[in-house]
Amino acid sequence: MPVSPRPDSPIPSGISLEVVGVSKSFRVDGRIVEALHEVDLAAGAGQFVTLIGPSGCGKSTLFNIICGLMQPDAGEVRLAGRAERERAGRVAYMPQKDLLLPWRTVLDNAILGPEIAGVPREKARERAREWLPLFGLEGFAEAYPAVLSGGMKQRAAFLRAALQERRAILLDEPFGALDAITRRNLQEWLLAVWQRLGRTILFITHDVEEAIFLSDRVYVMTPRPGRIRMVLPIALPRPRTRAMLVGSEFADYNERLMAVMRESELGGDS
Repeated sequence: MPVSPRPDSPIPSGISLEVVGVSKSFRVDGRIVEALHEVDLAAGAGQFVTLIGPSGCGKSTLFNIICGLMQPDAGEVRLAGRAERERAGRVAYMPQKDLLLPWRTVLDNAILGPEIAGVPREKARERAREWLPLFGLEGFAEAYPAVLSGGMKQRAAFLRAALQERRAILLDEPFGALDAITRRNLQEWLLAVWQRLGRTILFITHDVEEAIFLSDRVYVMTPRPGRIRMVLPIALPRPRTRAMLVGSEFADYNERLMAVMRESELGGDS
């Protein structure tokens, strides 16, 4: 459902990203394995949309298709309402690992996207320096990845994605490898940055509570071949607070999502 962008957002209202009937199969050891089957999803401009599902259900494959690293066998990806076959560079993508280049500083890692796009190096560095405080990296511009904590590496990787200035950002389990306290802090930080930037975010997680806390809408995928089993709008007010996690409405969302996940794992979707 289309939503209005936040007041400080340069992104127009309407559907920012849409996946329509996407299917994908691979040849594995001489046999055809279907990874995705007729997947549909949509993210409105400025929305936070999360995708959850069991391991191996095709979530990362779907992200690779959306960002143009591979093409679907059937279906299409629409950006700002238009079907786009050549999608490379049209959306920003942060994979599960931070993939920071160890020989580049935080600042020079952050500007990798703009550099590749042809933005003059000094102009890109100036823009990145302006954003360092927002991303909790002030004072670390000339630091190398080896000296950063796990949380700081993830913030640096997200800064690199944000500096690409794309309408939509794909985040593939960015907090999955972090300890519980760091993860909780980064969830709150991510919401604050998202509110500030006004971008569309499509987020993958295995954590049901994380999905509810962050999202405007949650899509639940089945085991392979991945299909959309459930779409759950999250009507919790924003800004989100930790107190919501112990409320009855949050508990209801959690129960509904966990029930669907259990049914899928037990084969209830067949």
